[in-house]
Amino acid sequence: MTQTDRPLPFLQGYSPDTLTAVNRLIERNQLGDYLRKRYQPGHTFVTEASLYRYVQDLKDRHLRRAAPVSKVCYDDKINVIHNALGMHSFVSRIQGSKLKAKHEIRIATLFKQAPEDFLRMIVVHELAHLREKQHNKAFYNLCCHMEPDYHQLEFDLRLFLTHQQHFGELFT
Repeated sequence: MTQTDRPLPFLQGYSPDTLTAVNRLIERNQLGDYLRKRYQPGHTFVTEASLYRYVQDLKDRHLRRAAPVSKVCYDDKINVIHNALGMHSFVSRIQGSKLKAKHEIRIATLFKQAPEDFLRMIVVHELAHLREKQHNKAFYNLCCHMEPDYHQLEFDLRLFLTHQQHFGELFT
């Protein structure tokens, strides 16, 4: 397969020069080496309780006055290719005469095995939705406030997903 017909769905919108460089790494089988040099495999947040504590710690550090998060979980129904890597949902319920609002964060199950840096990037993204619903400039400024390397992590996460698509698991 040549550079021009290799599908790179996780890198849509990037410049042709960037796509050419990524294709070169794929052709030379060096994409995995690049990622292994930058990121350590695994983390300890594999249970839903530990994931919840991890999210709460980040929220308490950066968004103390934001609405509380009532549930955080890994979700194997999140389809990475068609939907998202994580989801923030706002659920309103009427209980008697009171309106109760709950925020839930769901993270794709693949992040149980991914480097912690990528998990943190997704959590930061979903936490930013507590304040900013849309993906606008204020949203990305908030993401960068919580994680200064947000944009690099997002790009490298896209490379990680591209590696999985072409070669399978990176850290086994």
